Amino acid sequence: QVQLVESGGGLVQAGGSLRLSCAASGSGLSINTMGWYRQGSGRQRELVAVITSGGSTNYADSVKGRFTISRDNAKNTVYLQMNSLKPEDTAVYYCKANYWYSEFIRLDAWGQGTLVTVSS
Repeated sequence: QVQLVESGGGLVQAGGSLRLSCAASGSGLSINTMGWYRQGSGRQRELVAVITSGGSTNYADSVKGRFTISRDNAKNTVYLQMNSLKPEDTAVYYCKANYWYSEFIRLDAWGQGTLVTVSS
């Protein structure tokens, strides 16, 4: 089993920056892709950014050029640097990790979410 703990959310003014962190823990960790998703009020959860174990990244069009995802494999931690924040970035941000549960089974783990509020 993998547990994810997010941190770094908060209130920031438009144009400001925040850095989210997500640390994975558990025995015998073998994590593949890690990513960040968000869910605004009354909206569906959407992909923000993902990063593979090899470092390849993919971003939602709405955050390209403003957000940067990175990871430290030694610490089993993924980060999301958010710059030039906009009010529409306000949401609960969730971390997700895809990991090997057994030799042939991969599962997803989700964090509890961290709230990011961007004021105008």
